[in-house]
Amino acid sequence: MKRIITTALTILTLITGNIMSAQTQNPFFAEFGGVHGTAPFSQIDDSQWMPAIDRGIELARQEVNAITMQRSRPDFENTIVALERTGADLDRVLNVFYPLLSANSTDKMMEVAMEASGKLSDYSTSLILNRELWQRVKEVYDNRELFNLDAEDMMLLQKTYDSFALSGANLEGEDREKYRALTAELSALTTAFGQNVLKEMNTYEIYLTADDLAGLPESSVTAAAEAAKAKGREGEYLFTLDQPVYMAFLKYSSRPDLRERMYRLYTSRNTKGEFSNIENIKRIAEVRMEIARLLGGKNYADHSLQRTMAGNPEAVYDLLDRLRDAYRPALDAEMAELTAFASELEGKPVEIMPWDYSYYSNKLKAAKYSFDEEALRPYFELGNVVKGVFGLATKLYGLTFEPNESIEVYHPEVKAYDVKDADGSYLGVLYTDFFPRASKRPGAWMTSFKEQYVTEEGENSRPHVTIVMNFTKPTADNPSLLTPYEVETFLHEFGHGLHGLLANTKYGSLSGTSVYRDFVELPSQFNENYLTEKEFLDGFARHYQTGEPIPAELVERLVASSQYGAAYACMRQLAFGYLDMAWHTIDAPVADPVAFERAAIEGVRIFPDVEGSLTSPQFSHIFAGGYAAGYYSYKWAEVLDADAFAFFKEKGIFDREAARSFRENVLSRGGTENPAELYRRFRGQDPTIDALLIRDGIRKPAPEPTVPPVNKD
Repeated sequence: MKRIITTALTILTLITGNIMSAQTQNPFFAEFGGVHGTAPFSQIDDSQWMPAIDRGIELARQEVNAITMQRSRPDFENTIVALERTGADLDRVLNVFYPLLSANSTDKMMEVAMEASGKLSDYSTSLILNRELWQRVKEVYDNRELFNLDAEDMMLLQKTYDSFALSGANLEGEDREKYRALTAELSALTTAFGQNVLKEMNTYEIYLTADDLAGLPESSVTAAAEAAKAKGREGEYLFTLDQPVYMAFLKYSSRPDLRERMYRLYTSRNTKGEFSNIENIKRIAEVRMEIARLLGGKNYADHSLQRTMAGNPEAVYDLLDRLRDAYRPALDAEMAELTAFASELEGKPVEIMPWDYSYYSNKLKAAKYSFDEEALRPYFELGNVVKGVFGLATKLYGLTFEPNESIEVYHPEVKAYDVKDADGSYLGVLYTDFFPRASKRPGAWMTSFKEQYVTEEGENSRPHVTIVMNFTKPTADNPSLLTPYEVETFLHEFGHGLHGLLANTKYGSLSGTSVYRDFVELPSQFNENYLTEKEFLDGFARHYQTGEPIPAELVERLVASSQYGAAYACMRQLAFGYLDMAWHTIDAPVADPVAFERAAIEGVRIFPDVEGSLTSPQFSHIFAGGYAAGYYSYKWAEVLDADAFAFFKEKGIFDREAARSFRENVLSRGGTENPAELYRRFRGQDPTIDALLIRDGIRKPAPEPTVPPVNKD
């Protein structure tokens, strides 16, 4: 097998000699030579992406041909494992390109993404429709009992078989060509959608005067003044729609007209003009429907949910409906209380509009719990938060994080760390990227420049993981001071990071976060639970000027207020889930996206409709990310994380034995087994929604059993 591939690659080298001689400095034409084999970012020029992608695709094709040209009978090693190991050169390029496209993009990279999308789609489709390869995969699968496979081998075989069977391998004639055309079109559409979101976001610059700043905290005002000064408009205040800026404005500005203006700008993005995504979303949904039908599914959700814990749309709707019904009474009570509070505060009847919710709920929260997020900022200086979040992994799993300045980074704001296990052994590299910039898309995410896997020689090749956020930036006078929400976001993405860093599997395609989509959020959302644990906060939350630990009363207020707005938050997430499922259960093209979206979320509506506001054209998770027919997984995983953390609460939130079980059965195993089995092995039982309802205050916990007095007579 190895000899066949070597011969094929020798031929390929001769064929591509001209390309390679012209690109001798292309860093992707050889293994990376950086510390731990990390990417040499400073050596990468935008002109090198397409030659490297083209070469990677051609090498991968030759490797696949070497598999299909074999005369030996198909078996697990010469077909399934060999296929798993194809495309390493292409992966080396794409595993750098796509993370940078999200975190440090350029106009040239966006052009490359559009050009590459068609080529990559064609390669992927040609792989699936390769009859000889499919027949070899199918023969191994049909005779799987002959190969003495362990659980991880079986999962790789099943995943490989399903990737063909569920993606058109059995199509014939015109259907094969139709599938090829549809997948290429879908790739181009989703790429265009994502680029439109980023490009339009960068067009918004809202300049205000000193008269417009009523209610805003000093941190927001200072940052806005510095942003305007950097643009040559000293004396004015520049606000953007970057998430931390936008959220702070809606929460604190006492100017309802400006809150409304910001809200309408934010929620009308990509609905009109040069960067409109209206036609994109209609066609993306239609293409997915057509692909699903071509492959025998009723709709896209029916097709795509086959490899998830949920399994089918009915199970998804069952969860969404149960949560809707459980939280609706609490939401009605929350909104009635908020409306009464706002009306009393303003001295007149108030109808709460979406741009009012954060403002009035923040004031009500402060009134009920004497809680103000701004009062907590000084105790959440980013440097201290980094120590605290990293320290959580030290307490639970014994990990350490050592800055390594010899590792190249892709932007001056990025930091790189060596991650080591309790015994001092090397586990991987972690990159952190915290602040907004024009080259970075909104939101927060984790990805990898390199996955963990075991090489042919038996070496455990460790991962390079990056976590990316858009936190409040430091100013000339203050360091970066985070809100509790931003700390929670850090904990969330760090949970994903641990899932990647602690991976310990044989195969890269089953490593780390390569799990069922509705299981992938468990490690991230599990970590969020620590935000309201005093024992955790006491370890790092100190005033950035005085060094004083966070006062016990502030922690008590944070904990006491943690259930506030739980029903609103849940209903908002359910709206996203219902909207996603609506787009992916269509049986005909959508003519009017506005009416369609309104109908999809009617059962979980909180506010009156706002003309011009629409979620779908900016809904990157489902139209440009990996969450099509899968946004429900956040709530699905929330059930799991509440149930898992309840176990830790019973044992102790830093209990090493519980952490060992969570690491061994969840974090390190990736997608090597069915996640339901992994979870049962960790928890000892199946999850229920009870822990989530109790955590959110929707249901009271069961009273502790009383012990009858002992009769001594």
